[in-house]
Amino acid sequence: MTDILILDPHTPDPELIAQAAEVLRRGGLVAFPTETVYGLGAHAFDRGAIHRVFDAKGRPATDPLIVHVTSVERIAPLVADIPETARTLALRFWPGPLTLVLPRSPSVPDEVTAGLETVAVRVPAHPVARALLAAAAIPIAAPSANLFSRPSPTRAAHVLQDLDGRIDLLIDGGPTNVGVESTVLDLSRSIPTILRPGAVTLEMLLEVLPRVIRGNVAAPTPTAPMPSPGLLAKHYSPRAPLTLYEGDAKSVAARLAADARAQVARGYSVGIVAADEDPFEGAHVVRVGSEQDLAGVASHLYSALRELDAAGVDVILARGFPALSGIGVAIADRLRRAADGRIVRC
Repeated sequence: MTDILILDPHTPDPELIAQAAEVLRRGGLVAFPTETVYGLGAHAFDRGAIHRVFDAKGRPATDPLIVHVTSVERIAPLVADIPETARTLALRFWPGPLTLVLPRSPSVPDEVTAGLETVAVRVPAHPVARALLAAAAIPIAAPSANLFSRPSPTRAAHVLQDLDGRIDLLIDGGPTNVGVESTVLDLSRSIPTILRPGAVTLEMLLEVLPRVIRGNVAAPTPTAPMPSPGLLAKHYSPRAPLTLYEGDAKSVAARLAADARAQVARGYSVGIVAADEDPFEGAHVVRVGSEQDLAGVASHLYSALRELDAAGVDVILARGFPALSGIGVAIADRLRRAADGRIVRC
């Protein structure tokens, strides 16, 4: 069984934090909340601990990890140097949901970087994560605290659903607030490139940098190291097959409702991921918020997928959300990967 510590997310108990920090220093695995999702932490310089992370999650070695620290200065042992661009971004966005990819230091284990010459680093904003990093006084490599390719955990209960008995300790700090993983920005390229969209949006980055582009986030070959987490064609997926419906809201609602009726007629139990504005009704309709509040939608998305899995539905039908700008880009990215190619454009 995995031990559980329950902490106030705003003022975490120093004694309990010290216990968790000691587990990390000894090479143990500790799941803890960040502002994005729950992470599965391990000492970033302990190869044995890093191997345990991959084993616990069933994560391929080609998928690099993000290393968490307390400040921009603390990334110095991890990177070849700290460019002025990184300092500028840190001043604006750290602590927060932005990961920077930089040329690595030789001291970073290959297991952390998937053998690449870059390393991904972040300064999280969640008080529990910050207290844990400060008490442990080590860099913490932490992917999401779930089985690989499953929806990321935004509550402690989600971590236990996937990893109970596989990890040493879980810090329950309540629900996360962002709900999708951090933006990954590659600064090792000539032009800063978004590899994975998140809550720090392209528009926000362009307020600080003269030029930023969205990268080609097509799935890499299965055996090649990935430049960022979250790039596989199938990712963030519930157990029930998910079909995504994209287009204007009225057309989506009509097509999704018709397909739901057809599935029920065939004897299937159907779950629906809906917005507050949608007309759908039924026991397995889970509403993730208003399409006018995409930050709220992002914060509820993974919980909705896990709720429908827990209900035992056979299939999930999900409506899309505006995806041209802002955090809508991240929501669309997660839903498209969860659908694994099952996309109906209305």
